[in-house]
Amino acid sequence: MANEDRARAASTGASGIVRPPRFRLDQPKPPPRRLLPEYDAETFGRLSERIARFLGTWRFIAWMTLFIFAWLVWNVFAPASWRFDPYPFIFLTLMLSLQASYAAPLILLAQNRQDDRDRVTHEQDRKQNERSIADTEFLTREIAALRMGLGEVATRDWIRSELEDLTRDLDDRRAPLPAESDEDR
Repeated sequence: MANEDRARAASTGASGIVRPPRFRLDQPKPPPRRLLPEYDAETFGRLSERIARFLGTWRFIAWMTLFIFAWLVWNVFAPASWRFDPYPFIFLTLMLSLQASYAAPLILLAQNRQDDRDRVTHEQDRKQNERSIADTEFLTREIAALRMGLGEVATRDWIRSELEDLTRDLDDRRAPLPAESDEDR
């Protein structure tokens, strides 16, 4: 009884006006009630893609042709009391219109999902291309730096040509002067 009095006192102010209960800040708010049923958009999207994929096959066309053919044969050649859709086949037209009215949005939904996937793939490809270009530019700069560094390094051919020049100079110095003869020695 004392707890109820405290709760009542906490919910009324000094003026005696009853206030709504306060929400606790340490707990999340409960989700609002929804009038429409909830569904998983991803699951619905996958289902619509499967249906759209089936609607675009020869199997669907064959089954639909067989269904319409059986419908027409039944409603033309069956006994009059068994027929359920007489000649202008209004019920068949209604069924096909209903099927088309559901198929078109499902196909569009599947196309939108494919466009989204293509957009994400395109964005990833673009980023990968940017990384590849950056890597290529980096490697190009590194190769240029190596070439510049190698320009300052003595190569085997340069050393060989320098040695050949030195040996020629030494050979020239060792060669007797034309004025000297063997007798002067």
